[in-house]
Amino acid sequence: MKTLSVIIPVYNEEAYIARALYSVKFADEIIVVDSFSTDKTVEIAKQYNCKIVERQFDNFSNQKNHALQFATCDWVLFLDADERITYPLQLEIIDAINNGKHTAYKLNFPHFYMNRFLFHHSNNVTRLVVREKCHFEGSVHEKLIVDGSVGKLKHHVLHYTYKGLEHYIDKKDTYAWFQAQQMLDKGKKATYFHLAFKPFYRFFHSYIIRGGFRDGIPGMAIAGVNAYGVFSRYAKLMLLKRGLK
Repeated sequence: MKTLSVIIPVYNEEAYIARALYSVKFADEIIVVDSFSTDKTVEIAKQYNCKIVERQFDNFSNQKNHALQFATCDWVLFLDADERITYPLQLEIIDAINNGKHTAYKLNFPHFYMNRFLFHHSNNVTRLVVREKCHFEGSVHEKLIVDGSVGKLKHHVLHYTYKGLEHYIDKKDTYAWFQAQQMLDKGKKATYFHLAFKPFYRFFHSYIIRGGFRDGIPGMAIAGVNAYGVFSRYAKLMLLKRGLK
């Protein structure tokens, strides 16, 4: 039987961490990498007999690559504090790591917003991987680089990502600064075309092409905030270029 480590990066997640940990208690090892939380996150994690790794946050890739050094199992599952593994997905994960068909697997994340799961606003993200065959790259929206084939699991991860409209907008703004800095480092420029057309296309893609309109008002709200996130990214790039952060 293959063994499984779960890595959960956290910062002030006392309201969410217990349910995430409970959902992966089937794992052989749970590693919580904490960015020096000031609430009860670590205290709660210790109740689940986790390995606690403290590291000052600089970017998402470095945080997860650092935690990987402490994993000892054959496979690793990367989970966030606001995500839950359902029992059907648990069984599917156990089967996947033991049958050896692929080196890694993508999981599907329908987002939860306005008290409903938005199945037309979801992401397929590689999160389950052979420990020795992966590393992360990128400072924001980090990418898991896999040395081998990638499959896809059928059952959903429950993702309670949006705690409200204000939280969602704040999250977009935080990511926008990381993304803007990343673009600046690559020598990219922001134009009025980026500020006008790119946000419009993001709304159109999210609401029409991906079928967000089928999720009703929540789908429209998510598409709108996603468009704002694109605008914010390029606006912040302009500020960074002018030294106005």
